[in-house]
Amino acid sequence: MEEKKHLLEQLHDIQDADKEHHLSPKKVVELSEKHGYSPAKVYGVETFYTMYSTEPRGKHIIRICENQSCHMANAKNIIQHLEKKLETSVGGTTKDGLFTLELSSCLGMCSVSPAMMIDDVPYGNLTEDRINEIIDSYKEGK
Repeated sequence: MEEKKHLLEQLHDIQDADKEHHLSPKKVVELSEKHGYSPAKVYGVETFYTMYSTEPRGKHIIRICENQSCHMANAKNIIQHLEKKLETSVGGTTKDGLFTLELSSCLGMCSVSPAMMIDDVPYGNLTEDRINEIIDSYKEGK
């Protein structure tokens, strides 16, 4: 168990240091060789956990809940507003590399739906105006 925890921490360090916020194949091989992990083991871990990415992503990850509760609270319009505000679609990254927009099946925030998270910060009771304020605060360097 200690080895896996150590590997998870190393993957976080590598991804956090990467300017495109992802784990490149080159970095995975370097980690494997340096610490004696098989590349397959590292790849298995990095693709199992959603906090890691093999593709370049933005500095901030926005996850929008689309479960039943959020769906009933108009999450579809919230998603469309975010796509328009960020000028990217779900799965995409903004041109400035600041945000990547993803969907989530559940954030555990049904009582304040519709909801989203930016990195590890939850936001509920979303409206278009509230989203504008939140996104603008990140653009200003929150």
